[in-house]
Amino acid sequence: MAELTQSDVVYSPRSLQVWKTFMNCLAFFYQIFLQILRAVGYHPLLSSSSSKAAADGFKPLPSIELPESPTTVEIATGDRFQRLKVVLDLDETLVCAYETSSLPAALRNQAIEAGLNWFELECLSSDKKESDGKSKINYVTVFERPGLHEFLEKLSQFADLVLFTAGLEGYARPLVDRIDTRKVLSNRLYRPSTVSTPYRDHVKDLLTTSKNMSRTVIVDNNPFSFLLQPSNGIPCIAFSAGQPNDTQLLDVILPLLKQLSEEEDVRPTLYDRFRMPEWFEKQGIPPSCWNP
Repeated sequence: MAELTQSDVVYSPRSLQVWKTFMNCLAFFYQIFLQILRAVGYHPLLSSSSSKAAADGFKPLPSIELPESPTTVEIATGDRFQRLKVVLDLDETLVCAYETSSLPAALRNQAIEAGLNWFELECLSSDKKESDGKSKINYVTVFERPGLHEFLEKLSQFADLVLFTAGLEGYARPLVDRIDTRKVLSNRLYRPSTVSTPYRDHVKDLLTTSKNMSRTVIVDNNPFSFLLQPSNGIPCIAFSAGQPNDTQLLDVILPLLKQLSEEEDVRPTLYDRFRMPEWFEKQGIPPSCWNP
């Protein structure tokens, strides 16, 4: 089959007329399409303004004026009552102390090997004098009750602490300086602050520490120390160097004191727990001896 050459292609006048007619129709329909688009309009998705129809179909949430400072939430902190006052005994309650010269070596080594914290102390004796008239120096070995420092720190977070000891100040003051490293004790009372009664000497009258007995409690291994206020006392177990595994402070006394801090009056709970008034009566100490 022979190929066609350019000279063989001939456009007739009729073919040109048909082609022009087709192009004119295409242009006509294109103009109509553009007019339709202008009539409908163009609305982008993120437009700064919208038509009334769009506004009627979607109403934004009303704006909220934020306060200048954030709203605070009140948390109950136990301030409904006066802060609890806890009176702490020293010897055999927080520590145990021995004259270094009379401390058995076996007991000393056993306590140290068991992990008890200890230190040695020089104390001035107020009732013993040297030949030259100067106060005699006593050397004392002190063992801290397990958990002592943690007990004092946690207790001070919800109670005011007062140390009340029947010991003499020359002995007790330097000892307390060593254990009160965080200065959590608000007051210290020594033997001269105790009173004598027909039944016992060196009694600790809690009225010398607070006038509000409903919010005052004493922790003492010697119950006779608080015979004037029997319903305000916690009679703890006496501590000695032979008890390296003692857990009274953190496991028994601290939880009880925390409970008392949340009560308006500590005395009903302490009475139900220990029944100390009846115990004192059995010891021959009548209710007439008690201070309310």
